[in-house]
Amino acid sequence: MKALSRRRWLQAVLAASALPFAKDTSRAFGNTRGRAQRLVIFYFPDGVAGRSQDGQEGLWDARMAGGEVALSELLEPLGDLKRECLFLNGLSMGPTDEGSHPGGAKKLLTGVDGGQGESLDQFLGRTVGAGSAFRELYLGAMAGQNNASGDKYLSYPRAGTTVAPEDDPWRAFRRLFPAGSAPAPGAPPEDTDADSRLAVEAALADLTELRGSLGAADRSRLDLHADALREVGRRMAPGMGPRPMTATCASPSLAFEPLPEARRYDPERFPDVLRAQVDVMVQAMACGLTRVGVLQGSQHTSELIMSRFRGTDLYDAGFDLRSHQASHYGARQDRTNRLFTDFVKQRRWWVGQFRYLLEALRARPERGGTMLDHSVVWLCSEVSDGNTHSHRDMPFVLAGRAGGCITPGRVLSFPGRRHGDLLATLARALGSDVERWGDGSTGPLPGVLA
Repeated sequence: MKALSRRRWLQAVLAASALPFAKDTSRAFGNTRGRAQRLVIFYFPDGVAGRSQDGQEGLWDARMAGGEVALSELLEPLGDLKRECLFLNGLSMGPTDEGSHPGGAKKLLTGVDGGQGESLDQFLGRTVGAGSAFRELYLGAMAGQNNASGDKYLSYPRAGTTVAPEDDPWRAFRRLFPAGSAPAPGAPPEDTDADSRLAVEAALADLTELRGSLGAADRSRLDLHADALREVGRRMAPGMGPRPMTATCASPSLAFEPLPEARRYDPERFPDVLRAQVDVMVQAMACGLTRVGVLQGSQHTSELIMSRFRGTDLYDAGFDLRSHQASHYGARQDRTNRLFTDFVKQRRWWVGQFRYLLEALRARPERGGTMLDHSVVWLCSEVSDGNTHSHRDMPFVLAGRAGGCITPGRVLSFPGRRHGDLLATLARALGSDVERWGDGSTGPLPGVLA
């Protein structure tokens, strides 16, 4: 490390951050027809910066340009993984409870007003997942914070009745892998990356200095590299969360130190908890323990203090900014308004966590491709624009090739169509014969499944 100049090391890191995470298998799966081996639902709270009250275009929707997906500002952290994603614009959850976080959460997985129906994960768990050791896996990251009421949860085994996710990664891991191992409680983390962390900090300082001399397009690309570098630095910090899981099904392990009860909802630990839950989910699915999973990041109307995420561009030791607080940024997208600019950063952070999940699936070989090739992963929230709490033009993204029945790298628009049709589509992708799902459904979305 010391033998490299800072500039050469920075060039190497930036070059590496632009490379695909794993071998491109698009040709192998582009023309095959099959069914998804698994479904993972990744939820984040409080929506996105959608169309503003004064009519400004939203910052979420992707577009097609020159035969390629053009990512929006909020979706930029997906980078090259846009080729593994299908971007769905225009879907609506219906007018009932429009403007309500709880109303959106109740409809999100049920497709039924007021949560008066079984949720998709529960249905698939008891049907296509019935032969699995765990019919479904519902994991949360601080989803039960502040003694959460039932409407904070997404999974409905029956009409009007929710169940709570498992918020503790270590408890979830122990339940799935009783013989698995973890770091010794209280063992001080070894700091083996001090020199590398100093190089990251120096490189970030160089980027900050360079940014002021660039145009808008170049600044945007530079910001992506800076985000990647901050993540590299965060992972190097001693005790700052899970490293990539390298365990096998014969010898499972989780690189996450069990949290004492008093720190379970410490916002500084949230990024580590969320990524540990992703690691648990992927490990469980890689070992065939379940086919259906829900990852719930926080809860609607979230009180999560995202300004305490060390090692990210959200961090501010002197200002506690909550997710829901930032979502109410006002009637217009004002770049001089800190609530708005921080909300944009928060939404990009969530997309980065979705990318982490996709990378974890893509890194594991499976049947001539990767786990991502045989999966369908759904990114979703309970409202579209966080300020208006709208249930129209929902921020939905699918990822994975679903065993060959989904061709990603596209943008599809369904203006005004009910999102129950997406739920029906996902059920069909896993081999269910569902024709419609929920209120106002007319059938699976055309053009999604081969």
